[in-house]
Amino acid sequence: MSTDISNAAAFARAQRVIPGGVNSPVRAFRAVGGTPRFIRRAQGAYMWDVEGSRYIDFIGSWGPMILGHGHPAVLEAVTRAAMDGLSFGAPTEAEAELAEAIIAQVPSVEQVRLVSSGTEAGMSALRLARGATGRSAIIKFEGCYHGHADALLVKAGSGLATFGHPTSAGVPPEVVQHTLVLEFNNVAQLEQTFAEKGAEIACVMIEPIAGNMNFVRASVPFMTRLRELCTQYGTLLVFDEVMTGFRVALGSAQSVYAKLIPGFKPDVSVFGKVIGGGMPLAAFGGTREVMSQLAPLGPVYQAGTLSGNPVATACGLATLKEISKPGFFDALSARTRSLVDGLATVARDAGVPLAVDSEGGMFGFFFHDSLPQNYGTVMGTDKERFNRFFHGMLDRGVYLAPALYEAGFVSAAHTSEDIAATLQAASEAFRL
Repeated sequence: MSTDISNAAAFARAQRVIPGGVNSPVRAFRAVGGTPRFIRRAQGAYMWDVEGSRYIDFIGSWGPMILGHGHPAVLEAVTRAAMDGLSFGAPTEAEAELAEAIIAQVPSVEQVRLVSSGTEAGMSALRLARGATGRSAIIKFEGCYHGHADALLVKAGSGLATFGHPTSAGVPPEVVQHTLVLEFNNVAQLEQTFAEKGAEIACVMIEPIAGNMNFVRASVPFMTRLRELCTQYGTLLVFDEVMTGFRVALGSAQSVYAKLIPGFKPDVSVFGKVIGGGMPLAAFGGTREVMSQLAPLGPVYQAGTLSGNPVATACGLATLKEISKPGFFDALSARTRSLVDGLATVARDAGVPLAVDSEGGMFGFFFHDSLPQNYGTVMGTDKERFNRFFHGMLDRGVYLAPALYEAGFVSAAHTSEDIAATLQAASEAFRL
């Protein structure tokens, strides 16, 4: 592929007009060092940068590209929708069709409101929970990311639960004074917090499989107790499935837990990424009773000019139709498992401690002797080795997330040959 610009030149140009040269911080490679790759095009399981280098893509736009880039059915649906109009600011039949498609696969959801981003969906679900319960306090967990809404930009210190302190400039302390931050997978701390403040807590928001401290599952005992406590105290359990929704299973992560915990359901769910197929689209939903609190039916206001955008909706619908086909997730899960099992094997052969995990088309690995159960343990894994490994893989044509704390994603477009090439690259990169 011919080109007349380098990644370094593209980055220098971007830094003159965009803060840090990027429109989302992790893309800047600050965590791993080096120059970001500026992508020119993508197809299937691959991306090409402005210098013409090809990469096997394991970020997939941070999750949405579950079918791979440029899937024919998705492109056809998007093109057809765009020909009819880019935006109307009025209802369309496709909005109801997408809502029906989500509800059909997620039993806990009876009604859905479409929005344009995961951050928007998360902050709207939070407002809905507070409005529905008449309470102010919320619980989140250290290492779980729910978008950059002010009330959720908080992380915990050590010890027992404390009211949160903002982790971003521009967020006044009083905005997060009702945000409690607990340690992920800590049952005792959860029980103590509910015993002390249960009547004040509107909701608990959690990533069931946290993807922003790499890949950390909520344990079954922890999730079981969390559901029990929320029910006992009239607190809404909000599942943030922006990343895991329709990515780890057709019924999302909550269906994985429902197989392990009889009768398990969250009260509110937040979706994004896969349901937009790569276009800006997200959603939140729950029972009809809770969702009736939203305007125009109820007192909780939420609105968006581009919510339910017809092109994004068409993209999401086409994606959900493809992944709903029989056998899709069995094949995707097997492909992902072959990757992580292979990584574990080549790491062992290289004498490198590596813990791996996956669910559906989402995976994670840690330079550690066991899988971390919370953010503190993740922070103690070998960052310098990860950075060397990341650049070793990038130099060998494999694009992983440029940060230790991000999960990875496999698509239906990845072939056994792609997995083999990745493992060959890893066997070399582990020795750097």
